[in-house]
Amino acid sequence: MSDNKGVMVVGECADGALASITSELLGIGRKLADNIGEQLSVALLGEKVSGAAKDAVAFGADKVYVVESPMLKDYVTDAYVNAMENLCKEAKPNILLMGQTPMGRDLAPRLAVRLGTGATSDCLDLKIDPQTKLMVMVKPVYGGNALAEVVCEKTRPQIATVRAKCMEPLPRNDSKQGEIVTFDPKLDAAKIRAKFVERVKEKVEGVKLEDASVIICGGRGMGGPDNFAPLKELAKMLGGAVGASRPPCDNGWVPATLQIGLTGKIVCPNLYIAVAVSGASQHLSGCSGAKNIVAINKDSEANIFKVARYGIVGDYKKVLPPLANKIKELIAG
Repeated sequence: MSDNKGVMVVGECADGALASITSELLGIGRKLADNIGEQLSVALLGEKVSGAAKDAVAFGADKVYVVESPMLKDYVTDAYVNAMENLCKEAKPNILLMGQTPMGRDLAPRLAVRLGTGATSDCLDLKIDPQTKLMVMVKPVYGGNALAEVVCEKTRPQIATVRAKCMEPLPRNDSKQGEIVTFDPKLDAAKIRAKFVERVKEKVEGVKLEDASVIICGGRGMGGPDNFAPLKELAKMLGGAVGASRPPCDNGWVPATLQIGLTGKIVCPNLYIAVAVSGASQHLSGCSGAKNIVAINKDSEANIFKVARYGIVGDYKKVLPPLANKIKELIAG
């Protein structure tokens, strides 16, 4: 373990540019690296990702590994696991960070097995224990009803996936200097058992749910599809997105792509307004990382109030109109 040094981020790119999750990981990675006095690096995997290397440096990286290959054009498990295994065996990172994204959720546990270590998924916070200098990984457990602190004591690297929007990227610094290294992943096509067939992009109007800093979520108590109209209006005013708990999706009131929860999407907005949402543990697992939760429910005993910073007890049909009018006044100045 003494040979392992530094914090490494497994970066993600979208259309040749850094994905937002990568700049967020670089932000927390920079803090961790500074706390243990080690270097921060980032691995950029793909076919043509070298153009994003300078951006990675500007967001905090000391070193960028550019890992390019035609076999890395699209995410395929075998190709990415083999490439990262080869890189980690050469670079020997102490800490390895990935996003809690489709790629990170698939890659982290498989890579951990290859490297003989463990992986902690869906972290909301990361910090360094001042005594042991080990990374403490904070994640929700029991359906989001509690937080657990996990430490990887005996094996390296310490691997964690981090929920999007839970970490703040550093301000961009184009004057920062960093080392850019081209790494040959030495991929063997014979070992890549899967084939990428097609990418289908989800059609989204406005802000994507995962990227929204404000989310207005409707629950079973909305009563029907037509009642989601005021939520859409409120979300538009606040520059946010509309989500839903599982019952509205199961009932066909809104598309299944709007479901937030353990079997839906995991979100971490700055503001989460839960309207007529009871607060089942399955749903709370998807929104417990929100920085501010506002609950509107006519049942004062609803579980959602236990996690809300602010709560309004009342019928949403009577609460939302004056709330929307007040927001309009504040926006108008």
